[in-house]
Amino acid sequence: MPSLLSNLHPVTVHFPIAFLVLASVAGLLYLYWKPDARLLTLFWWPMLLGWVGTGIAVLTGLLAQSGLPPQAPYRPVLNWHIGTGLTLLVVYGGLLYQRWLFNSMRSHKERVRAGIMAVDLLADRRARVWISLLLLVGLGLVVASGWNGGRLVYQWGVNVRP
Repeated sequence: MPSLLSNLHPVTVHFPIAFLVLASVAGLLYLYWKPDARLLTLFWWPMLLGWVGTGIAVLTGLLAQSGLPPQAPYRPVLNWHIGTGLTLLVVYGGLLYQRWLFNSMRSHKERVRAGIMAVDLLADRRARVWISLLLLVGLGLVVASGWNGGRLVYQWGVNVRP
């Protein structure tokens, strides 16, 4: 069973990385280059798929690391890797939650009363700065998590068969 768990994590990490990077770049392009509906599609759908995939990767990673020695010299790197994975869930999950709130009937009625006609959260000028910051933080977390995951495998040989 430990062999299966240690093999599942590497299989599950690549799609979330690709989806979250695609979503972040598409969102930033929408905000600062061209507000195109195609970029909205490349923003929300990959973000949802990337978030779900990140949840699976985090779960398989936590299960795979459960058999590792607690006092291993690579434990600080592993802890950073785990922390960035969990933070990715919070950052992108927060964006998805904010979209869900934005699309609620109550929010729509409030925007109509206030004269705000934004059709999507990304099109809402009031949200531009905080969304940009979250996307940049998310990209940084993807890089940091992947970097530390690579260090665990290539520098420390964690869960690598001899």
